[in-house]
Amino acid sequence: MAGHSQFKNIMHRKGRQDAVRSKLFSKLAREITVAAKMGLPDPAMNARLRAAILAARAENMPKDNIERAIKKASGADGENYDEIRYEGYGPGGVAVIVEALTDNRNRTASEVRSYFTKSGGNLGETGSVAFMFDRLGAIEFNAGKIDADALLEVAIEAGAEDVVSSEDGHEVVCAVESLAEVQRALEAKFGEPRKAGLVWRAQNTIAVDDETGEKLMRLVDALQDNDDVQHVTANFELSDALMEKLGA
Repeated sequence: MAGHSQFKNIMHRKGRQDAVRSKLFSKLAREITVAAKMGLPDPAMNARLRAAILAARAENMPKDNIERAIKKASGADGENYDEIRYEGYGPGGVAVIVEALTDNRNRTASEVRSYFTKSGGNLGETGSVAFMFDRLGAIEFNAGKIDADALLEVAIEAGAEDVVSSEDGHEVVCAVESLAEVQRALEAKFGEPRKAGLVWRAQNTIAVDDETGEKLMRLVDALQDNDDVQHVTANFELSDALMEKLGA
């Protein structure tokens, strides 16, 4: 879990510092539109749409932008996006999963492949690294006034598998099929979470040296900067010295 938390923190930092806001909002809007198209345009009846809206709110995306993205899903002339998962190995043999929403599969595949190649890694077939990760539901709450023991009790009773609490907040982990039920139970008791959705969680992390760590971060930066890429997950762990150097 330590490796996951570290990677999550550094991804959050890079997103905050490097992403142009308009690009970030565009990615969030794309996910909202796709989620609304795949189900009902009502977040109360569409778990994926609700998760997308929560993610947008967490980044202070204006309400008008969110509503516009939902309405776009019902438009006849709206773009159609394909969901694609790319898997490969980065420097140091680190496993990387890239999730994208694209209107041009060939373009996105070519660009993602080039990022891996330039970093000294290689893009593999679907399933080539996913077996090293677990697909889980994750619900996050701010630390605030929520009592960790009370949260744990409600979460476990609702069917959650684990709860990790720290000064940064609380994360409830559950099986994919239990996400909606667990989220409803937690919201009824503690209010709306700051984030909820499906995540990839590395079963084990690889400690890399600083040189490899910097190469990996450049690969992650390049992937995240791509308009079609929504999420990047990897199983590496950086040294404290490099974390400090990167300002995480």
